[in-house]
Amino acid sequence: MIRLKLQEYLNGNKITRYELAKRTGIKFQIVDNYYKNKVVRYDSDVLDRFCRALDCDISDIIEYKA
Repeated sequence: MIRLKLQEYLNGNKITRYELAKRTGIKFQIVDNYYKNKVVRYDSDVLDRFCRALDCDISDIIEYKA
């Protein structure tokens, strides 16, 4: 199972969803869906923008559990 850890990462670094949306140019609703782990198909461009804006590695915001 793939699970997003975006909520934990943003909360831990005191970054709001609104701030992430501004940094990435991604609509708030899309950021919110990733934040709430409601995404079924992950967009590699969105994940890339998150990593660039947050200066983090993909493993900081997404995890795989068998």
